[in-house]
Amino acid sequence: MTITTPGSWKEYSLIDSGNGEKLERWGKFITRRPDPQAIWNKNNEYAQKWQKANFVYTRKDTGGTWNKENIPSWEISYKNLRFQIKLTSFKHTGIFPEQAVNWDKFAKRLNESDKVLNLFAYTGGATVAALSTGAEVCHVDASKGMTEMAKANVSLSGFNNGKVRFIVEDVNKFVEREFRRGNQYSAIIMDPPSYGRGAGGELWKLEKSLPELLEKCKSILTEKPKFLLLNAYANEFSHNSFRNLIEQELGDRFSKVTSYELGIKSESGLVMPCGFSVLAENED
Repeated sequence: MTITTPGSWKEYSLIDSGNGEKLERWGKFITRRPDPQAIWNKNNEYAQKWQKANFVYTRKDTGGTWNKENIPSWEISYKNLRFQIKLTSFKHTGIFPEQAVNWDKFAKRLNESDKVLNLFAYTGGATVAALSTGAEVCHVDASKGMTEMAKANVSLSGFNNGKVRFIVEDVNKFVEREFRRGNQYSAIIMDPPSYGRGAGGELWKLEKSLPELLEKCKSILTEKPKFLLLNAYANEFSHNSFRNLIEQELGDRFSKVTSYELGIKSESGLVMPCGFSVLAENED
């Protein structure tokens, strides 16, 4: 499967990767953090840049830590979208830059008449991208902290126009309630974890919970929806497993289902795998 990479980042770059780490530039700062996909060797030409990283994350038995305390947050842009970069205790930075591939897809498919549901919405990269098209967005995530970051990203991008709702709740409960209310969406985006707990302690286990959620989502799609996008990261399942599942659950609602691996091409030339997406869509 061909790896699809974004080509329009100016304030982010993957400098180099290897030996279980990646070196990235986020605007004015450089981070060095673990990545289990990087089983190859680092490029020796970038040795000095590896040593000069501003922030370095070291993994430990109980988690991990950055090399500095009280690290400030800062901002970067992708086209007309603006995001807050905030280094977390679990090595994340607040956005996944490979998702710019999908943000660009949103720009081509959505418009002011669309209602978009973003599930497991994290810090709102997809929410901001969808809002930029004029669409109405409902952002759902069980984490209050991540939702606050999403609100900040919406504000930074200037989309506080009353077209976004932020919901801190278990996604299953929310989708069930939307069905009872008769609400429908022309597009659904989801980034489900392999394992997790909802806002009320609800258990989420991907292989059991995802088929149930897709069935519920089917009930709140419009008669001819534009798309359903599923993103998946490091786990034991193939992209074909997810594509088969979506074709089985939603094949009668969409004319085409495709899958593609996402990645970032480094300055040193190699492409870092970053999970994959499955897109079910209807042609315009």
